[in-house]
Amino acid sequence: MTNKLVLIDGNSIIYRAFFALPLLNNDKGIYTNAVYGFTTMLLRILEEEKPTHMMVAFDAGKTTFRHETYKAYKGGRQKTPPELSEQFPLLKEVLDAFDIKHYDLENYEADDIIGTLSKYAEEDNWDVTVISGDKDLLQLVSEAVTVNVTKKGISEVDRYTPSFLKEKMEVSQDQIIDLKALMGDSSDNIPGVPGVGQKTAVKLLKQFDTLEELYSRLDEVSGKKLKEKLADHKDEAFMSKDLVTINRESPVTVTIQDTVFNGYEKNKVSGIFKDLGFQSLLDRIDSESSDEAAEDTVLKEIDFKVADKIHSDMFSEHAALVVEMLDENYHQADIDGIGVVNEKDALFIPAEIALASASFKEWLEDETKKKRVFDAKRTVVALKRNGIEIKGITFDMLLTSYLLNPAENNHDIPAISHRLGKTDVHFDEEVYGRGAKMKLPEEKVLAEHIVRKTIALYELQEKMEEKLKENEQYKLLKELEMPLALILGDMEHTGVLVDKSKLEEMGTDLKQRLNDLEKEIHDLAGETFNLNSPKQLGPILFEKLGLPVIKKTKTGYSTAADVLEQLENEHEIIPKLLLYRQLGKLQSTYIEGLLKVVNEDTSKIHTRFNQALTQTGRLSSIEPNLQNIPIRLEEGRKIRQAFIPSEKDWLMFAADYSQIELRVLAHIANDEKLVQAFKEDMDIHTQTAMDVFHVNKEEVTGNMRRQAKAVNFGIVYGISDYGLSQSLGITRKEAKQFIERYFESYPGVKAYMDDIVQEAKHKGYVSTLMKRRRYLPEITSRNFNVRSFGERTAMNTPIQGSAADIIKKAMIDLYEKLKEDKLQARLLLQVHDELIIEAPKEELDHLIKIVPEMMEQTVQLNVPLKVDYSYGNSWFDAK
Repeated sequence: MTNKLVLIDGNSIIYRAFFALPLLNNDKGIYTNAVYGFTTMLLRILEEEKPTHMMVAFDAGKTTFRHETYKAYKGGRQKTPPELSEQFPLLKEVLDAFDIKHYDLENYEADDIIGTLSKYAEEDNWDVTVISGDKDLLQLVSEAVTVNVTKKGISEVDRYTPSFLKEKMEVSQDQIIDLKALMGDSSDNIPGVPGVGQKTAVKLLKQFDTLEELYSRLDEVSGKKLKEKLADHKDEAFMSKDLVTINRESPVTVTIQDTVFNGYEKNKVSGIFKDLGFQSLLDRIDSESSDEAAEDTVLKEIDFKVADKIHSDMFSEHAALVVEMLDENYHQADIDGIGVVNEKDALFIPAEIALASASFKEWLEDETKKKRVFDAKRTVVALKRNGIEIKGITFDMLLTSYLLNPAENNHDIPAISHRLGKTDVHFDEEVYGRGAKMKLPEEKVLAEHIVRKTIALYELQEKMEEKLKENEQYKLLKELEMPLALILGDMEHTGVLVDKSKLEEMGTDLKQRLNDLEKEIHDLAGETFNLNSPKQLGPILFEKLGLPVIKKTKTGYSTAADVLEQLENEHEIIPKLLLYRQLGKLQSTYIEGLLKVVNEDTSKIHTRFNQALTQTGRLSSIEPNLQNIPIRLEEGRKIRQAFIPSEKDWLMFAADYSQIELRVLAHIANDEKLVQAFKEDMDIHTQTAMDVFHVNKEEVTGNMRRQAKAVNFGIVYGISDYGLSQSLGITRKEAKQFIERYFESYPGVKAYMDDIVQEAKHKGYVSTLMKRRRYLPEITSRNFNVRSFGERTAMNTPIQGSAADIIKKAMIDLYEKLKEDKLQARLLLQVHDELIIEAPKEELDHLIKIVPEMMEQTVQLNVPLKVDYSYGNSWFDAK
């Protein structure tokens, strides 16, 4: 058997883990998030790589032999946060428990240790995998050495082999050092050649192959400026090459034989997991009796059939169903295969056989036949596109997992199975490949993968529902989230019609506006320059025009939006720059972005609603995100003119809740004065101004009301005196007094805020009115900023989450009412607190009666809910 050596860049991975995960601490108050993330990755590496030898290399200290060449090496790096520093010794304890070698070497970096050991292993024909978050190690890639570079925190990696490296970066492993020498590296404070980025560096290396060859033929470089830069910074380029070159002859005192790994003893690892409070990891290793047993499980075959024809007796009263699509966009994806599992059989049905079968369609459309699915919305849309109206869905695994673990970012079947300790069905996580190389495998492999997922779905329902019942969330799944999923599937499939010519016309107008603005800005600056280049804009604003410098970055002056907003009254060029940026974003993100996603067959946009994403329970939408069309700007609002009814003589009808979050706050806090104000239908911002400023209604000025409004909405989000001072442009002291006067006026709100924070600290979570939970490990953090975030979240989530639950229930009630009254009107979109409907004009009077009624009566609070509505020939006209 070939020796397999895994070398991990310890510093790089623990840093990645620390910043990828929220700060967590155990019951002893010790921070553990980085160690937890690292260990989770470590368990995955052991399972996937199956190393015979293994080592984690660490940096020994802040200074290395490279500082002798260049004192400023890594000079720009920020100090390691103390919350991370204290986790390094813990990580080494974890590695000791696993019997995994770790090592550091004075005056050398982890890269040098890894480079040296990988060279020795390569010379002995070993198989080597290097794992890091740093692309510097790509210079080690060879036929024997694969370098896995983490992306998206630590949950995913790109596996760099010589061919993948060439495809991804357009250079060979031998050229990586020269590439870095030319580009430099701001994270390590390596200068490189100023102005030479990756694109230019790659182009030069394609022409000259090496740095040395480039400088020996410098006259052949095209472009006078580039040639001058290269000539002026030759010394920096060669010094940078020395700095980035990994020393593969480091004086390490370990040999590759010292890195032997024979597996770990479960008792030793369980002990440290218990000490650190890693319950989920404990469950994971407890479910494996030993490495050997786990390996047997991985290799264990499953018994299933591949259907070449379909009979009605194949299906039963209760079954799990997986409709597999490789393409994420299920509005255009083909179904790749179907898994069906019941108490007797496990079945894979090729898509073409399933979709042509009358028996299969009859079973799917039979309400009495109960089906467990992974994602009801996705399943509904996929089958609807193939002329099948699935009924009888009784369980949605995705939504159940989301309700149980709203902070988890991976709710696919393998991840859920892992978390629930199910180890008797293992999955090939790379059955489809990765990234751009994803593709369908041969049918036998695909069939087994789909059936494995369907088995897990079938067998985990009971366990997951038990957990929901323990959390009092079973009703939330069955009566809110699952009915809503079917409605959202219907809405997505219906789509909303878009007038492409209108969008194109707006795009033309915006381009002209942008050209005019650019000319005006150039005139004010007294010269032409690239408005989108901070390097060109900075000197004009802060040197030529002499505006006060607010913030500097490593590369020069900051021209970020928050900086420009602070300078808005300093010079007339600033408002024009801000407007130019806003209109530019409208043009690229919304006009051009929307045109790209209009379905060619239907002329509609079929946005996808994310029902299992936000921790508050709010819906979001993607491809396109219709909830983020900026409407504060007139040009942004006008984009809604392009969204029109799909039938002749129909109209768009929009209804939205008025101040729903403040009404929910009044109900939850049960503040007498706030409740009374809503019951009497007072303008709540005017009422707050009266209470805070101690004036009569007639004395409330526009500015008083504006400040009161900022406080009302700020309170919902747990605003601080600093935050309020920034939003109102007042001093922090004035903002503090403002908040104090607010709480004096509404003592019930103050009591709620205090009580909910204490409750969150005690329970570890907060709940909405409908029992949706949000877990808050941050709330006991010793870090003030992290703890403050947890406290603000504790205050806000029950309010924002309850408002989200209310509008979800209103959608269900309204959808049923439209069906019950046999109306043609149909729900199209949900945007925060607003529902958009299209309907024939003759149904308008009926909608005016039932829509506000259904939305206002969907739940009973101790304050009335209020709904405003409007209608017109487009979404824009309906507002």
